Amino acid sequence: MSCENLAGSSNPLSTVRSLTEQNTENMYSSCSVLPTPALWSSSLISSEDSSPASISGRCIRKQQSGLVVSSRKLLASSRVISPLINTAQEKFIYISRIKKTFVHIPSGVQSICLSGSDNEHSTIANMEEDVENIGLFGLDPGLEAYKDHFRYRIKRYVDQKKLIEENETSLEEFCTREAEVIGDFNGWNGSGHKMQKNQFGVWSIRIPDINGNPAIPHNSRVKFRFKHSNGVWVDRIPAWIKYATQDPTRFAAPYDGVYWTLSSERYQFKHPRPPKPKAPRIYEAHVGMSSLEPRVNTYREFADDVLPRVRANNYNTVQLMAVMEHSYYGSFGYHVTNFFAVSSRSGTPEDLKYLIDKAHSLGLQVLMDVVHSHASNNITDGLNGFDVGQSSQDSYFHTGDRGYHKLWDSRIFNYANWEVLRFLLSNLRWWLDEFKFDGFRFDGVTSMLYHHHGINMAFTGNYNEYFSEATDVDAVVYLMLASNLIHSILPDATVIAEDVSGMPGLGRPVTEGGIGFDFRLAMAIPDKWIDYLKNKKDEEWSMNEITWSLTNRRYTEMCVAYAESHDQAIVGDKTIAFLLMDKEMYSGMSCLTEASPVIERGIALHKMIHFLTMALGGEGYLNFMGNEFGHPDWIDFPREGNGWSYDKCRRQWDLVDTDHLRFKFLNAFNKAMNLLDEKFEFLGISKTGKYRVALDSDAWEFGGHGRVGHVVDHFTNPEGVPGVPETNFNNRPNSFKVLSPPRTCVVYYRVEEDSQESKNEDATSSNEAGAVKEVQQNTSSSHEESRSAEADEPIQMLVPEIGAVEDEKEDEPYE
Repeated sequence: MSCENLAGSSNPLSTVRSLTEQNTENMYSSCSVLPTPALWSSSLISSEDSSPASISGRCIRKQQSGLVVSSRKLLASSRVISPLINTAQEKFIYISRIKKTFVHIPSGVQSICLSGSDNEHSTIANMEEDVENIGLFGLDPGLEAYKDHFRYRIKRYVDQKKLIEENETSLEEFCTREAEVIGDFNGWNGSGHKMQKNQFGVWSIRIPDINGNPAIPHNSRVKFRFKHSNGVWVDRIPAWIKYATQDPTRFAAPYDGVYWTLSSERYQFKHPRPPKPKAPRIYEAHVGMSSLEPRVNTYREFADDVLPRVRANNYNTVQLMAVMEHSYYGSFGYHVTNFFAVSSRSGTPEDLKYLIDKAHSLGLQVLMDVVHSHASNNITDGLNGFDVGQSSQDSYFHTGDRGYHKLWDSRIFNYANWEVLRFLLSNLRWWLDEFKFDGFRFDGVTSMLYHHHGINMAFTGNYNEYFSEATDVDAVVYLMLASNLIHSILPDATVIAEDVSGMPGLGRPVTEGGIGFDFRLAMAIPDKWIDYLKNKKDEEWSMNEITWSLTNRRYTEMCVAYAESHDQAIVGDKTIAFLLMDKEMYSGMSCLTEASPVIERGIALHKMIHFLTMALGGEGYLNFMGNEFGHPDWIDFPREGNGWSYDKCRRQWDLVDTDHLRFKFLNAFNKAMNLLDEKFEFLGISKTGKYRVALDSDAWEFGGHGRVGHVVDHFTNPEGVPGVPETNFNNRPNSFKVLSPPRTCVVYYRVEEDSQESKNEDATSSNEAGAVKEVQQNTSSSHEESRSAEADEPIQMLVPEIGAVEDEKEDEPYE
């Protein structure tokens, strides 16, 4: 199509070969030109005297001396083409939104084709007339030595161009893409609803209302139809769709996009976001598999039935898995197909809003497990395949091996692409604004940070492992942008990175040069526990090594500790309860029979492992749904190998609710240790005075033997020479003697002497006493009565020795 006299009749660019408004696809390349040979030099010239105009959906400006055409491709690839100038009449084309760089076009040029590829960023004018006439040699005689190469290259170009023109009419037609909206509203015929693509590659269409009613009804099916370069039409779900469903009557039916727009039926949030907790205690949950019955649970059922359990166990945060739509249920939600759509298996977008609002009413923050590290390779329902016929800079993903994760069988985003950044950052804002999430847990951050994705890498802490050519700086920049955006929108947001590498600065603010996360998951901790449980006898356990593993983290970078998450609950792995008790969990958990040695050991170590992890492992704590009471079954999603059964894709809440089963003991201890964390901070003993028991895993209420007295006073003794820290044991100035039964963890708190209470005790002490009373009232029996007559003899131990006693409490309660 010719656009005549765009800049005046005297303009030598009066005829510009462009794309029609309906044929603008795949034209993202830079707008540089290689005209007939001339003498050139470089210069930078900027003109601000411009007025807007529009050609073929691209941002084009009139200037006194020429045209300015915006280019997305150069922006995405961050390349800058050297500006060229002709001594004759000057024309400018704006080719970079990063730098004001211009290409000067001589007056003799008659056409500009907005086309190109990764290896070709210019259109050669008239060179097919004479392959021997190579103008570059006049600019650089040193190139003459490579004349044969240039002859070959230009001949290939000419042959390819002719082949395209013979089969596709013209180069412009070959690059043309068409797109339209189809759906229930137009009988799946999109001829009357053609779409247009802007200069950033985004397809859009504005459809006016019909008689005051939306042209596309709410909850009706829609799809995006585009024309492949070979002439075949392809139907896909719009990338920005807000809801997607499939026909429940058809097995493995493809998904349809659903136009979701509400007015009067739109859910209205009733409760404000709760304040950000200083120490998040996170309940990781999967809504679909949260039902007692072997089926997919709903958002509303989870809100009404499961959230009260979470709050009763003194968690302050819920982390939801599998929120974004994913066509394969067994992927746990980590192979996302529709990034803006709520997983329809569990309900509608409004149902999810009900869940989040219910959580807020209970004082629970809600985090979303967001997957921006990769995308499903599904070419029917997902983003994969939107790059058909496009160059790498026009795609969501990298091309070749770089765009494919060989272990996850998924696609890797091109984080340097302008529209990928818009897509992913907009996605974060969508979930914050529309659904009132309180933050995110970013999945697969290690895969994002490095070109090798962490595959077959054993990180040792050497800085060369983090800051080298192996680092994917494009992905790091995206994560910095994401962190900045989230905290700008919601300053109290909680943002957690799943990173196993320990990238320095990951948990520091962007303003310091960090990546901006609030917390990093302490992923080495569950690996250490699994190693001990699988490979070491009890007598081989080293408390020194365990303590080092739990406390080994970067100073000033906060961690969320966990003994086990969903990873350890999936078929192929084992939970801590399963590793400890295995098949005896099915036959030995009744209180009506005496506990076997396996069950007794398993219950005791399960409590100790989880509490040690909370006390020493980080500034936050995470538990996966059901592990708080030692859920006996692993998780197995419906698949061909199990006959598509939901039997292992549920949670057996009835086990913890049954009074004569020992699962209740593990749940009660989990509840008590969470409450203790809410009321106190965990420290070692530093202040002198009198200490008493605040929490004891051996109490009868927790399935123990009651060997620790809760009304016994423990008085501190100085260590070494007072005032000389180097003479203290482990740099601790005080210690006291404690009873330390085997396989038991005990927590102590400091109290004031009665004679001092009336004069010196401040409000903190009374608050502390009240906090301890609250923790102890959450148990059902008298601690003194539960003490066993066969208690072990007292063992003289120093408090800093982790084998003797767990961490002491500071006398400052949580604010």
